[in-house]
Amino acid sequence: MASLKDLAAACGVSIATVSKALNDQPDVSEKTKERIRKAAKEMGYSPNSAAKMLKTNESRNIGVLFADEARSGLTHDYFNHVLDSFRREIERFDYDLTLLNCGQGRKGGMTYLERARYRGFDGIIIACIDFNDPEVLELVRSGIPVVTIDYIFNNTLAVISDNIAGMEDLVDYVTSKGHKKIAYIHGADSAVTQARVSSFCLGMEKRGLEVPDEYMKEAAYRNTTQTFNRTLELLDLPDPPTCIFFPDDFAAHGGVNAIRSRGLRIPEDISVAGYDGTAMARLMEPALTTLHQDTERMGKAAARKLISQIRSPRTTLMQPVTIRGELVKGHSVRDLTAEGHKR
Repeated sequence: MASLKDLAAACGVSIATVSKALNDQPDVSEKTKERIRKAAKEMGYSPNSAAKMLKTNESRNIGVLFADEARSGLTHDYFNHVLDSFRREIERFDYDLTLLNCGQGRKGGMTYLERARYRGFDGIIIACIDFNDPEVLELVRSGIPVVTIDYIFNNTLAVISDNIAGMEDLVDYVTSKGHKKIAYIHGADSAVTQARVSSFCLGMEKRGLEVPDEYMKEAAYRNTTQTFNRTLELLDLPDPPTCIFFPDDFAAHGGVNAIRSRGLRIPEDISVAGYDGTAMARLMEPALTTLHQDTERMGKAAARKLISQIRSPRTTLMQPVTIRGELVKGHSVRDLTAEGHKR
């Protein structure tokens, strides 16, 4: 008699996909379901043959809870790389990923926890969401293994980018080029923003440099329009900065466009820096100075920690893993020291 594993091999899919197809789960296409059902009939597969798998008490399925304010979904140029690395790593252990629906489209008005239990997830990765949402808090406290990205809950697995060290590296590099008047257009309030802002201000203070209130602006992450407007405000100051830090590489496009709309050149007239180290930063002209976050290591670490918690809950240390990024110098910061610049 054919087993679930035999059926999965014959159809060229994972065991979890076969299980979901036979249980008519909505995240498997009708075409795939039909192909699997047909193969099951031809091979004489019986659900009873899945008894061995059921003994493990695992669905082999990991949920993904992800929803940023810009509704970019899995096209998000930072988190999509983290999640892709996470996906590739869990697939090595024969787990599948399933999106945990967010917002009004959720089936039957289910909460995140109800949806997770309905799907029988073995664990969940949570990224780029309102972590103060009562439904998110309920999910985190439910006992289902959870790993968060760039946010720390007590007694929960977390993988975070070292935003404090990353901003320190940016400040160190730009000030080493002779810049003393640096403005920062930071993202909306979050744990990530708080870490970066604090590190920025501390880094400037350690170097004896002041940051006027008017040099600190806010624009939502990945929002080019807001960054465009905040950049114009900085350029219109009686004493404008010589360098501007942007919330992220994507938002930097708005700032660069604002600078060029005033007929100014980068870095000849004003310097700029981003954050994230995405591919688009390298494609900008000039190449953007930025802080590359190691999304590959972050995703892999998150997968390994979550699988460890699922399989060995008693021996898995519930502590955050911090991944340091790397400065990408680019060509968007002018070297004022080489010119004896006095600004």
